[in-house]
Amino acid sequence: MRNLFKLLMVSVWLYSLLSMVYACSEEDDCSMTNNRGMMVCEFYTFEPGTNYVVNDTLDSLTVTAFGTDSVLINRMEAVHSISLPLRYTEDSTKLVFHYTERLTDTLVVRHTNTPYFVSMDCGYQMQQSITEVSCTYRYLDSLYVSNPETSIDGTENIRFFCN
Repeated sequence: MRNLFKLLMVSVWLYSLLSMVYACSEEDDCSMTNNRGMMVCEFYTFEPGTNYVVNDTLDSLTVTAFGTDSVLINRMEAVHSISLPLRYTEDSTKLVFHYTERLTDTLVVRHTNTPYFVSMDCGYQMQQSITEVSCTYRYLDSLYVSNPETSIDGTENIRFFCN
Protein backbone atom coordinates (compact mmCIF):
# COMPACT_ATOMS: atom_id res chain seq x y z
CA MET A 1 0.00 0.00 0.00
CA ARG A 2 2.82 2.34 0.87
CA ASN A 3 4.55 1.65 -2.46
CA LEU A 4 1.34 2.30 -4.32
CA PHE A 5 0.97 5.65 -2.54
CA LYS A 6 4.60 6.60 -3.43
CA LEU A 7 4.05 5.59 -7.02
CA LEU A 8 0.87 7.67 -7.18
CA MET A 9 2.61 10.74 -5.67
CA VAL A 10 5.57 10.45 -8.05
CA SER A 11 3.17 10.05 -10.99
CA VAL A 12 1.21 13.16 -9.99
CA TRP A 13 4.41 15.15 -9.51
CA LEU A 14 5.85 13.97 -12.85
CA TYR A 15 2.58 14.66 -14.65
CA SER A 16 2.48 18.21 -13.20
CA LEU A 17 6.07 18.89 -14.22
CA LEU A 18 5.58 17.59 -17.75
CA SER A 19 2.33 19.54 -18.12
CA MET A 20 4.09 22.80 -17.22
CA VAL A 21 6.97 22.15 -19.63
CA TYR A 22 4.59 21.17 -22.42
CA ALA A 23 2.35 24.19 -21.81
CA CYS A 24 5.31 26.57 -22.02
CA SER A 25 6.57 25.12 -25.27
CA GLU A 26 3.15 24.95 -26.93
CA GLU A 27 2.83 28.69 -27.66
CA ASP A 28 2.43 29.69 -31.30
CA ASP A 29 5.24 31.64 -32.91
CA CYS A 30 3.54 34.89 -33.90
CA SER A 31 6.76 36.67 -34.87
CA MET A 32 5.93 36.43 -38.58
CA THR A 33 2.48 37.94 -38.06
CA ASN A 34 3.62 40.75 -35.78
CA ASN A 35 5.58 42.28 -38.63
CA ARG A 36 3.66 44.76 -40.70
CA GLY A 37 3.74 44.53 -44.48
CA MET A 38 5.38 47.62 -45.94
CA MET A 39 5.33 49.31 -49.33
CA VAL A 40 8.92 49.26 -50.62
CA CYS A 41 9.89 52.05 -53.01
CA GLU A 42 13.14 52.28 -54.93
CA PHE A 43 14.57 55.21 -56.86
CA TYR A 44 15.92 54.98 -60.40
CA THR A 45 17.02 57.29 -63.20
CA PHE A 46 17.69 56.94 -66.91
CA GLU A 47 21.36 56.96 -67.83
CA PRO A 48 21.97 60.15 -69.87
CA GLY A 49 21.82 59.60 -73.63
CA THR A 50 20.56 56.02 -73.30
CA ASN A 51 17.43 54.12 -72.42
CA TYR A 52 19.19 52.24 -69.61
CA VAL A 53 17.74 52.44 -66.13
CA VAL A 54 20.21 52.75 -63.24
CA ASN A 55 19.81 53.04 -59.49
CA ASP A 56 19.48 56.59 -58.24
CA THR A 57 20.40 57.93 -54.81
CA LEU A 58 18.68 60.95 -53.30
CA ASP A 59 20.85 63.26 -51.20
CA SER A 60 18.16 63.68 -48.55
CA LEU A 61 14.52 62.70 -48.05
CA THR A 62 11.84 63.33 -45.45
CA VAL A 63 8.46 61.60 -45.78
CA THR A 64 5.38 62.80 -43.89
CA ALA A 65 1.77 61.66 -43.77
CA PHE A 66 -0.36 64.28 -45.53
CA GLY A 67 -2.47 66.44 -43.23
CA THR A 68 -0.79 65.23 -40.02
CA ASP A 69 2.38 65.92 -38.08
CA SER A 70 3.54 62.30 -38.52
CA VAL A 71 7.08 62.01 -39.85
CA LEU A 72 7.70 58.56 -41.34
CA ILE A 73 11.25 59.23 -42.54
CA ASN A 74 13.24 62.15 -41.17
CA ARG A 75 16.12 63.61 -43.21
CA MET A 76 17.37 60.26 -44.43
CA GLU A 77 20.57 60.67 -46.44
CA ALA A 78 21.85 58.71 -49.45
CA VAL A 79 18.40 57.25 -50.14
CA HIS A 80 18.01 54.48 -52.71
CA SER A 81 15.17 52.48 -51.13
CA ILE A 82 12.49 53.23 -48.54
CA SER A 83 9.80 51.20 -46.77
CA LEU A 84 6.52 52.94 -46.00
CA PRO A 85 3.36 51.79 -44.19
CA LEU A 86 -0.08 51.97 -45.74
CA ARG A 87 -3.14 52.89 -43.66
CA TYR A 88 -5.24 50.04 -42.25
CA THR A 89 -8.33 52.14 -41.62
CA GLU A 90 -8.67 53.75 -45.06
CA ASP A 91 -8.42 52.57 -48.64
CA SER A 92 -5.91 55.27 -49.56
CA THR A 93 -2.70 56.65 -48.14
CA LYS A 94 -1.41 60.13 -48.94
CA LEU A 95 2.28 60.86 -48.37
CA VAL A 96 4.46 63.92 -48.94
CA PHE A 97 8.07 63.49 -50.07
CA HIS A 98 10.23 66.45 -49.01
CA TYR A 99 13.48 66.64 -51.02
CA THR A 100 14.34 70.18 -49.88
CA GLU A 101 12.40 72.76 -47.90
CA ARG A 102 10.63 73.95 -51.04
CA LEU A 103 10.68 70.91 -53.33
CA THR A 104 8.05 68.25 -52.57
CA ASP A 105 5.99 65.59 -54.30
CA THR A 106 2.68 64.24 -53.03
CA LEU A 107 1.98 60.55 -53.49
CA VAL A 108 -1.53 59.05 -53.30
CA VAL A 109 -1.69 55.26 -53.02
CA ARG A 110 -5.06 53.54 -53.32
CA HIS A 111 -5.11 50.04 -51.88
CA THR A 112 -7.29 47.24 -50.60
CA ASN A 113 -7.08 46.09 -46.98
CA THR A 114 -8.02 42.45 -46.50
CA PRO A 115 -7.86 41.03 -42.97
CA TYR A 116 -7.13 37.33 -42.66
CA PHE A 117 -7.22 35.09 -39.64
CA VAL A 118 -3.85 33.66 -38.58
CA SER A 119 -4.70 31.75 -35.38
CA MET A 120 -6.39 32.12 -32.00
CA ASP A 121 -3.08 33.11 -30.40
CA CYS A 122 -1.84 35.40 -33.18
CA GLY A 123 -5.14 36.98 -34.22
CA TYR A 124 -5.60 38.77 -37.56
CA GLN A 125 -3.10 40.16 -40.04
CA MET A 126 -3.81 42.68 -42.81
CA GLN A 127 -2.95 41.92 -46.42
CA GLN A 128 -2.69 45.10 -48.48
CA SER A 129 -2.67 45.35 -52.25
CA ILE A 130 -1.92 48.50 -54.24
CA THR A 131 -4.63 49.24 -56.82
CA GLU A 132 -3.65 52.71 -58.09
CA VAL A 133 -0.87 55.25 -57.55
CA SER A 134 -0.82 58.92 -58.51
CA CYS A 135 1.79 61.55 -57.84
CA THR A 136 2.71 65.16 -58.45
CA TYR A 137 5.75 65.26 -60.69
CA ARG A 138 7.97 68.03 -59.42
CA TYR A 139 11.11 66.03 -58.71
CA LEU A 140 9.85 62.65 -59.87
CA ASP A 141 9.57 61.98 -63.59
CA SER A 142 7.39 58.86 -63.51
CA LEU A 143 6.58 55.74 -61.48
CA TYR A 144 5.86 52.08 -62.06
CA VAL A 145 4.08 49.60 -59.79
CA SER A 146 6.34 46.54 -60.01
CA ASN A 147 4.46 44.42 -57.44
CA PRO A 148 1.06 45.41 -56.00
CA GLU A 149 1.20 43.07 -52.95
CA THR A 150 2.90 44.49 -49.84
CA SER A 151 4.88 42.06 -47.72
CA ILE A 152 7.38 41.75 -44.90
CA ASP A 153 10.18 40.39 -47.09
CA GLY A 154 11.36 43.67 -48.66
CA THR A 155 10.04 43.02 -52.17
CA GLU A 156 9.96 46.18 -54.30
CA ASN A 157 6.47 47.55 -54.90
CA ILE A 158 7.02 50.89 -56.65
CA ARG A 159 9.81 52.19 -58.88
CA PHE A 160 10.26 55.95 -58.87
CA PHE A 161 12.08 57.48 -61.81
CA CYS A 162 13.74 60.79 -60.97
CA ASN A 163 14.50 63.75 -63.26
